[in-house]
Amino acid sequence: MPSRSAVELQRDYYARTAHLYDDAHVAEGGEHGLAVAFMLAMVGHFGFRSILDVGSGTGRALLRIKQNLPDVHAVGVEPSAELRNIGHGKGLSNTELIDGDATRLDFADCSFDLVCEYGALHHIARPAAAVSEMLRVARRAIFISDSNNFGQGSLPSRLLKQGINALRVWPLANYLKTRGKGYTLSDGDGLAYSYSVFNDLALIKSKCASVHLLNTSDAGPNLYRSAPHVALLGLKGM
Repeated sequence: MPSRSAVELQRDYYARTAHLYDDAHVAEGGEHGLAVAFMLAMVGHFGFRSILDVGSGTGRALLRIKQNLPDVHAVGVEPSAELRNIGHGKGLSNTELIDGDATRLDFADCSFDLVCEYGALHHIARPAAAVSEMLRVARRAIFISDSNNFGQGSLPSRLLKQGINALRVWPLANYLKTRGKGYTLSDGDGLAYSYSVFNDLALIKSKCASVHLLNTSDAGPNLYRSAPHVALLGLKGM
């Protein structure tokens, strides 16, 4: 029997665990809860009128936007039909939470004032492709809330990973660690790739006039070295 692709494994995981998704991944006091609160404040501060949420899951961010900013037009894309069905059951319409691929967004350039994502990039094999699409579709800003693998683990573990990355051999080390798969499988997070928001920082800076970073869990002053999770706001020319 041929081995199943990473995409098939990932889709199967969400199909099997969709009913547990909110309990496992949606927590008001977690890192994404703080990130959503920060983003909502920035939406009000800059007067954004439209938002695209990439990898919406069951609609965590969309529902917060609707509750707190009812006059803002918000749409979410989510490839898992099972997760979308749960979101629809919470009151999100078929036009608010739709099917979509983060690496090939079906929207024209500059379609939304803000494009955001919460914990989706570390589940995508080519996260830079998704970030490029976010930047393309965003008219004024992007917002990312995701992992920083180089800030995770004990101090010795972090220093080792950071040293390997400084030598530019992290992809090889990760390839060996995952035995050639490039990803890990777990009951709690499904299929996930080793990812850091800092991997795409240069790309984001090339398209944004200013970039602002926030640690959403406890960390030291150097977020790359100490923050396991990071939120990023990239502002295009205002």
